[in-house]
Amino acid sequence: MATSALPPMHGHTNGDVEKGANVYHNSSESGLHHNGVVGNHNSTYTHPQDGGAPLNLRNITPGGHPLDRSQPAFPVYHRRFANPAPLGLCGFALTTFMLSLINVNTRGVATPNVVVGPALFYGGLAQLLAGMWEFASGNTFAATAFSSYGAFWLSYAFIVSPWSDIAGSYAVEADFASGVAFFLFGWFIFTFIMFVASLRSSIALSTVFFLLTITFLLLGIAELGVGAAAHIHTAGGAFGLATAAVAWYVAAANLLTPDTSYFVLPIGDMSKKD
Repeated sequence: MATSALPPMHGHTNGDVEKGANVYHNSSESGLHHNGVVGNHNSTYTHPQDGGAPLNLRNITPGGHPLDRSQPAFPVYHRRFANPAPLGLCGFALTTFMLSLINVNTRGVATPNVVVGPALFYGGLAQLLAGMWEFASGNTFAATAFSSYGAFWLSYAFIVSPWSDIAGSYAVEADFASGVAFFLFGWFIFTFIMFVASLRSSIALSTVFFLLTITFLLLGIAELGVGAAAHIHTAGGAFGLATAAVAWYVAAANLLTPDTSYFVLPIGDMSKKD
């Protein structure tokens, strides 16, 4: 995996870095980085007294993370966040997997009410929390993705829940189906934007958004009641299953780091090389 250098922090000298003896350490982190890259982030810092090269004009906290002085009125704290990406990806993958099995009519199950629980608490709440933690970590891409798809599952659960009775409020069933189609087409547009934004990240991550884009498009078309709606709906479910599989793979790639695993998974890094 590519090694990413810490961004230079303007207005500070290397002397600021060397004030603390603990500013040099070994770290390995895997996750969705600030540019949307999923993969292993390995950076090695060695103290000059240990015979290694000093950190090159990078200002970091005593814990080894970038020192943010963008808000000078506030004190600077060292914060270390665990990687929220596997949680968000797994929540998304499992809920998508369940709904897609129903969309392909597995074992004759056609009613999606059983998805409401996972959509509320795993694909919804857990993924939304992962998005909030990505915001705190400074990762705009992952924060937008996880928060948005967490909100998608929460809103989907509300629409299909029997207690919401949204479907029953429509006098004509076709009108409700058209409304669901509008909902799905909106998420198709958003997902296409996320796909374009992921093109400089990794093949694995871009594949998730590519497959999900097609999934939303097919399911939206199926809700319009076109001639081959049943077949299109099944195809949407099949693409949903593929989306879930790749999302689980990316989650596994985030979890299997050199520090915690005997092997890592390739993700096809497409980020710009320096």
